[in-house]
Amino acid sequence: MRDMRDALMAALSTVNDPELHRDLVSLGMIEHASVDAGVAHVKVNLTTPACPLKGQIEHDVRAAALTVPGVQGAVVTFGAMVRAAAQPALPGVKHVLLVGSGKGGVGKSSVAVNLAASLALDGARVGLLDADVYGPSVAHMLGQSGAKVTANEERKMRPLDAHGVRFISMANLSPAGQALVWRGPMLHSAIQQFLKDAAWGELDYLIVDLPPGTGDVQLSLTQTVQVTGAVIVTTPQDVALIDATRAVDMFRKASVPVLGVIENMSYFVAPDTGVTYDLFGRGGSRKLGDHTPLGEIPLEVSVRQDADAGTPAVIAHPDSPAALALRQAARALAGQVSVRTLAHLPDQLTVV
Repeated sequence: MRDMRDALMAALSTVNDPELHRDLVSLGMIEHASVDAGVAHVKVNLTTPACPLKGQIEHDVRAAALTVPGVQGAVVTFGAMVRAAAQPALPGVKHVLLVGSGKGGVGKSSVAVNLAASLALDGARVGLLDADVYGPSVAHMLGQSGAKVTANEERKMRPLDAHGVRFISMANLSPAGQALVWRGPMLHSAIQQFLKDAAWGELDYLIVDLPPGTGDVQLSLTQTVQVTGAVIVTTPQDVALIDATRAVDMFRKASVPVLGVIENMSYFVAPDTGVTYDLFGRGGSRKLGDHTPLGEIPLEVSVRQDADAGTPAVIAHPDSPAALALRQAARALAGQVSVRTLAHLPDQLTVV
């Protein structure tokens, strides 16, 4: 039996993770491998519950197992464990991911909310910080505009919960409709409190919805916590790309890796005719340079309606083209986080 297991592990060492380009054994992703009555039983521990290429990994593991002499069948199961960054951002928080655009009006907050909800649907522990202090909208999009943030026994802010996502927004801390007339130092203090004086608990990902521009909030965040990376949200037209380029440059100067670009409102499919219209010039985000395209999200009325109704599109209309594109973008983002996290692992990990 030991010889069979060794042969099985040798076969599995030929299977590469499609994104990490290293074999599953050296990455420590094989949690269990055994052979019983001619059937190989393999459990793969994915690097994220939102693994975008799970199907391919399952196919390749099954094929490798069947090459072992004496194995007639294979049962492949999965677990998942998001691995923390080398320097975790906050106690219990493995990754902080910034969602920025450089300008308003591109649907950044809607994308951030749906990314968070999508990762939660896949089984990840997700938090969402609405850092757009002057124009908070996350609470409304999650159906929690009237909820108030309270403190726990340790006098830390207790995040609210909606659709499996823990979140904090200034909209839940100040009276509705009240304008905040704050200078830079007050913004810096607020951001620090949202991050360090909140009981976020154990999170795989804390997604931060940034305000438009490249100002005080962005600077405060990058100075306060270790950020794994940023996502740029843009629409295809040049006027949006100009500001998105500025956002890319800001992250570069702050030493924050850009994990990819999401092109929102990329195209429109007429519901009555099925004809596709490139209202803003589809594919413009590719002009941003050598940044991973995470997805092209179509313009759909239901996304706006779902946001106003307080339920993310990936939950309210999971089979719509926009929701499917957002799910794909979230999984691609999770994959990029894994690639960056595991890039510096030693060549061989101990297999238990």
